[in-house]
Amino acid sequence: MYNDDFLNKKLKDRKQNNAFRSLQLTSGKIDFCSNDYLGIAYDGLLIASASQQNLGSTGSRLLTGNYALLEETEQMIARFHQSSAALLFNSGYDANLGLFASVPQKGDTIIYDSLSHASIRDGIRLSFAQSFSFLHNDINDLEKKIQHASGHIFVVTESIFSMDGDSCPLYDLVQCCQKYKAHLIVDEAHATGILGQQGEGMVQQQGLQDAIFARIHTFGKACGCHGAVVLGSTLLRDYLINFARSLVYSTALPPHSVQAIKNSYALFPTMHQQRDQLHGLIKTFQATPIQYHKLVSDSPIQAVIIPGNENVKRVAAVLQQGNIDVRPILYPTVAKNKERLRIVLHSFNTAAELKQLVALLH
Repeated sequence: MYNDDFLNKKLKDRKQNNAFRSLQLTSGKIDFCSNDYLGIAYDGLLIASASQQNLGSTGSRLLTGNYALLEETEQMIARFHQSSAALLFNSGYDANLGLFASVPQKGDTIIYDSLSHASIRDGIRLSFAQSFSFLHNDINDLEKKIQHASGHIFVVTESIFSMDGDSCPLYDLVQCCQKYKAHLIVDEAHATGILGQQGEGMVQQQGLQDAIFARIHTFGKACGCHGAVVLGSTLLRDYLINFARSLVYSTALPPHSVQAIKNSYALFPTMHQQRDQLHGLIKTFQATPIQYHKLVSDSPIQAVIIPGNENVKRVAAVLQQGNIDVRPILYPTVAKNKERLRIVLHSFNTAAELKQLVALLH
């Protein structure tokens, strides 16, 4: 047997910190943890039509993996999001890696919100630009950082943050970036399908689409499928086709995946009832007292802070025993003493299920 004991050191550290991760199967419990906010996957709304398409794209898009359905879907998504152009990636992770690793150059500056997603941070690490974080949602701190920046300046945020569930001060960010001629990039992963009259996201909800350099929408959350898109100018699209390595050197999304994306976008404008139900549950949960500290959030992501890996795992186990599927988020995924239950609300959750969840948190 191969001797790979050298891997044990870091794994032992994880175990000693009660932070060791392992894969789990979903077990039929009441879902308060998935990102299927509108129930598109839960209700199987994309299965029949998507399954009629081919399973393989046969190559990267620059070779044999480009096809009419893919380009039609990009054009449809661009129209939906009031963008000049759209470019599909295999995942949100790939989209952020491709964008941040290729666009900012040596001598440029990237300034990102301190709570930005790991995929954003990893893309930034691959860039030759210098980078700094600014305090979460703090415009004053951002402005201080911009004043010391050089080259082209890129400011990065998320419309809804994946762990706290709070929103960015988008209008103020736009004003700050325009003042200093910085390029604003907004990751809309957790706003897609949720915000706006048709689920178009925060940027369009606030009418700011013409002030944003690039937007990233991902399809593994409310869309109920897989993949992601970068929205921007036709110039940006051409640039990414030439320089985004996660696109150039990846096999393209297969037709059945692209058909699912297209069908999901066709559903969004019709899902008013689901969004109303979801926002009603959010208001109810926010208004209901529990014994733990609950972050303010008007999104489906509701964070309940329970400091300490051991403590939050213990409370999560109580919920699991009560037939509620909620997972603990541990350090180092979140900061020490910010360990939490990441409770996710969905349009298919009922008032009775929410009441059952709350009862177990008292």
